[in-house]
Amino acid sequence: MLSIVIPTLDSAARLAATLAPLEASREIVVADGGSRDATAAIAARHGARLLPAPSGRGPQLTAGARAARGDWLLFLHADTVLGAGWAEEAARFMAAPANAGRAAVFRFALDDATPAARRLERIVAWRCRALGLPFGDQGLLVSRALYDAVGGFRALRLMEDVDLIRRIGRARLVFLQTAACTSAARYRREGYWRRSARNLGCLSLYFLGVKPDLLLRLYG
Repeated sequence: MLSIVIPTLDSAARLAATLAPLEASREIVVADGGSRDATAAIAARHGARLLPAPSGRGPQLTAGARAARGDWLLFLHADTVLGAGWAEEAARFMAAPANAGRAAVFRFALDDATPAARRLERIVAWRCRALGLPFGDQGLLVSRALYDAVGGFRALRLMEDVDLIRRIGRARLVFLQTAACTSAARYRREGYWRRSARNLGCLSLYFLGVKPDLLLRLYG
């Protein structure tokens, strides 16, 4: 059984598009950090179970994983839409016995037709190939056994995805071909170079040992 865990906070603008490709036969847990918009109503309309959780992506993902019943877990951001064929590719991955000890992520894409978006997609593809470092906006498909073995998500409000990926390790990562198309709204609003530089700065400071709660102010 596959359980899909989605953390939300005032995510009504994007959540319906995220939920649409996810089949109702799967368990979908929307771990909500206190939304005041129509997030709860949209989740219910798509057959998802709404789970109130402490605010912060790490705590919400932790709560969602704990509540989920599946042998496999798919963690997905509320503004990320999986492309056609995702379920078949995920099913093939889960069916291979050796993959019980591996995790998979999807291909990063942005919902923006500009050259800047394509450039950032190429940079992310290089980062994944060279460093084995995908981020949470690529989704994460992992067996319950491996998730529990590495300690799961920690209650971090930022860098919770990097923290878990580092514990899983590059050797246990598989990169799928299906696109996980994420909203480019923040990049369009702040500028691609500025937002990318901010993200890189936060990541660098995190690797230097700066606490995620302090980085949250810089990340915005």
